[in-house]
Amino acid sequence: MIVSPFRMPGSLPAVCEAAWPKDVGIIAMEVYVPSQYVDQAELEEYDGVGAGKYTVGLGQARMGFCSDREDINSLCLTVVQRLMERNGLSYESVGRLEVGTETIIDKSKSTKTVLMQLFEESGNTDVEGVDTTNACYGGTAALFNAVNWVESSSWDGRYALVVAGDIAVYATGSARPTGGAGAVAMLVGPNAPLALERGLRGTHMQHAYDFYKPDMVSEYPVVDGKLSIQCYLSALDRCYSVYRNKIHAQWQREGLEKRCSLEDFGFMVFHSPYCKLVQKSLARLMLNDFLCNPNPNTESGPFSGLEAFRDVKIEETYFDRDVEKAFLKASSELFDNKTKASLLISNQNGNMYTPSVYGCLASVLAQHTPQHLAGQRIGVFSYGSGFAATLYSIKITQDATPGSALDKMVSSLCDLKARLDSRKKVSPDVFAQNMKLREETHHLANYIPQGSVDELFPGTWYLTRVDEKHRRQYARSSMNDDRPLEAGLVSSSIAAEHIPSPLKKMPRIPTTTAGPEVVISNGEH
Repeated sequence: MIVSPFRMPGSLPAVCEAAWPKDVGIIAMEVYVPSQYVDQAELEEYDGVGAGKYTVGLGQARMGFCSDREDINSLCLTVVQRLMERNGLSYESVGRLEVGTETIIDKSKSTKTVLMQLFEESGNTDVEGVDTTNACYGGTAALFNAVNWVESSSWDGRYALVVAGDIAVYATGSARPTGGAGAVAMLVGPNAPLALERGLRGTHMQHAYDFYKPDMVSEYPVVDGKLSIQCYLSALDRCYSVYRNKIHAQWQREGLEKRCSLEDFGFMVFHSPYCKLVQKSLARLMLNDFLCNPNPNTESGPFSGLEAFRDVKIEETYFDRDVEKAFLKASSELFDNKTKASLLISNQNGNMYTPSVYGCLASVLAQHTPQHLAGQRIGVFSYGSGFAATLYSIKITQDATPGSALDKMVSSLCDLKARLDSRKKVSPDVFAQNMKLREETHHLANYIPQGSVDELFPGTWYLTRVDEKHRRQYARSSMNDDRPLEAGLVSSSIAAEHIPSPLKKMPRIPTTTAGPEVVISNGEH
């Protein structure tokens, strides 16, 4: 018999596993949402739909949006520079930078190359990675690529930086209230407080036209709403099944005989097109647990009263209202404990596409103490239409001591609710005018944006003009509201560096006072 020299990752000998960097995952996070929002209850009245259609039916309270002053490049410039500044990081300490987005403003030039302007002051051009695109899944693909890089022979000891950003806009109609905008940046490296559990990923990918953007001159997608929900839920079923098989195999190697269920996760976060679908998704996982349990207790406990659903075929339940209602009720306590907190940004800002699931992760971290989070497993379900999906898990470090990496991460995110509350509410009519302006101008050359810069948060990058060759130029609003800032310069309010490069401490960019307005572009310098 010929023995194959190749082994599956799960069967690698311990000596090989020991050579990998330890606990590779997310070390720091930063979230950016636009400074303006529209109230969904007011939007219901403006659109002439029944009260509660958006707020109750979708579970949405507010929706953030961008004027023509912001695009995908500016969103990512803002969130990256904020991550670097708030964590006192030098640009030399980054060896890989990858952007996940489906907001495409150039069919060739990546947003990542635009972000490289932030690195110019440091002189660091040795930075791998480009953009990754597949609907809302691009951010997760970028994160996996970053983790894989750190765990590979290509790793040079520096950090990876992952950026997920999008502007989710829809044509006037029933899909418009499921829009939103924002960006999340994540610093990736070893010894992370949020470590991706190696080998525990369940992925499902399949061809479908549930949501896609075939019109290259429009920001709006083509959406088959019912098919999209079916694809999302079927992907969730299959990813959960694959994940459970993998964790069962891992447990068996460790000598454990147990069945994986929702009880094995401290938190469950999901890609959130709208909050109601997330609640239904947790109920869906409980349905999976129920059907896979050979002897569920239907007399007491979480499965009590569910015996009538014992023989349902899961692939026939996507739109079964009786099943949905029963398991929403049965999973309500689990939802409150494991998922509800994750919907802070989604409820208040809307769907951010690629950053959506990572906004949910940040929401969990922002609303719990390090002590409560320590040692927990977080299940993460990422979905992108077309379609691609993965369910994976993150293990939080046990170290919740003051000054620990987890403590610093939680501290950096604890003001998320205050940031959301500090935004300006605008009327639905003003919102509609902004959407019309974007629709008419987002693709234009030789264009000067019309939106107000005064409404932007301090330290926000914004579009100043698009020249006759479609080259875009940007400036940054002042951290102190009195002058713009230059790319790559660190504000004087930055705390001392506390995250050195993984293998050696890198010098950070010296504090510099910004001078007159300096613009950067995605074309010639």
